[in-house]
Amino acid sequence: MTPVAGGKRAGARQKRRFRPVLLGLAIAILACIAAWGYLVYRAIDFGADGRRDGAVSAWALLALASVGAVACLFLGLMLVVRLSRAVGITHTPAPRPKRDPGTPAGGKRAAR
Repeated sequence: MTPVAGGKRAGARQKRRFRPVLLGLAIAILACIAAWGYLVYRAIDFGADGRRDGAVSAWALLALASVGAVACLFLGLMLVVRLSRAVGITHTPAPRPKRDPGTPAGGKRAAR
């Protein structure tokens, strides 16, 4: 029987190790999603109270809970992006090439 890892790309695999940063990101994502769910639940409750009683304070709390829910969801999605980059699922985009200083500014029409 021949060894499987015998080709030109064969190499020592890196050992998987515990990375506390990934655990911290996962806990923060879980906390953001839980807070988002709670704020959405409370916003629905405040909206029902505002329709039933017509209280201005219920509508203000509805607006506040809605803004908080949007912020929690946005933060949670940003943390998911950071986690996916830390794990290696996604990569940062390649930088755009710089403009050649010898090229005239404004393109072909400006050079005429």
